[in-house]
Parts: sequence; C-alpha cells; structure tokens
Amino acid sequence: MGFVGKMLLGGVLAGTLASSVMANDDDVFGWVENATIEPWGIMVKAKLDSGALTSSLDARDIETFEKDGEEWVRFRLKLEDQESGEEFSDHLERPLYREQTVRGAGGRDERPVVLMEVCMGDTIYEEQFSLRDREEMLYPLLLGRRTISHLGLLDVRNTFLQEPKCGDDAKVVHHDPEDGQS
Repeated sequence: MGFVGKMLLGGVLAGTLASSVMANDDDVFGWVENATIEPWGIMVKAKLDSGALTSSLDARDIETFEKDGEEWVRFRLKLEDQESGEEFSDHLERPLYREQTVRGAGGRDERPVVLMEVCMGDTIYEEQFSLRDREEMLYPLLLGRRTISHLGLLDVRNTFLQEPKCGDDAKVVHHDPEDGQS
C-alpha cells in the first residue's frame, strides 16, 4: 500500500475512532428497540428503519372526517403491551397533518399522517406517523429517518440498547415543521 493509501486509511480509522469515542451510550440505539406510545405508556417493539423516511404506526379502521372546518383522522390502535401482555385497543382522533403517497410493488397507497408522541430512551418525541394496518408485520411501530435523526446514532448490529424510561419529568422534543427532516 502506497503512502497516499496509508494516509487515507489512517484518516478513515481516526474518524471512526473519534466518532465512537464521542458517542455517548445514551445516544446509540439498536435497529430494534422497545418504545412506549405516549401518553398511555404502551410498550411496543419498534424497528428503526433508515430506508423509510416517515415513521409508521399500526392502526385499524382508519377514516378521515371534517371537524371544525379541518380534516381529522379517526383510527383504532390495537397494540399488545410488551411489558404486561395486555391488549390496548382504543379509538383516537387526531388532526390530519398531511397525506403521504407510498409507491411500492403493490402499487400506490395514500396514507394519513398524524402527530403522535413516542418515548425512546428517556425522551418523548412528537413525530409524524403514517397510519396503516401493520397486523401482518413483525413490528407495530416503524421509526423512519425523520425520527431517527432526532435520536442519535443507529447501531445496525445490535438491538435493545435503550429501555424507554419517560416519567412525568421526561424531556419532550416537540415536532418542528421547520426542521429540515420534516
């Protein structure tokens, strides 16, 4: 290996070492983590998916309607709490944040997006979630790049590096529509 190659390799190794030294363990999340849906504290498995931009939440009976001149979404959460094993099934209504068009092998799909809160580590994040029936999926909650960008680092080799522990005094990061990831 020539001098230039050795210098490049040394630079890459130094950068990798510096980033791993700078990363606090509290800022590193695995590709699968437990998260809680707030304000109910329902613990679910979440897949952190850097291939998706928008987060997605398992929802059933999804319908849009008008309320006070604005578009809203009515849906039912049907989630099994990982801690208690109990099923949480509740009807919710949220303002429609936006519509999302998803294109895939199955064709084109329109999904409503709402703002919801999720606890990851010791922080509550208000994030955009597209609603869809994820009953056939392994993970009822998928966290996309918009959410991952607020968390810290993603370690794709590990799972369950953080336990959700958001109490009444937890830090809350509100959704910022001006954020470059929004």
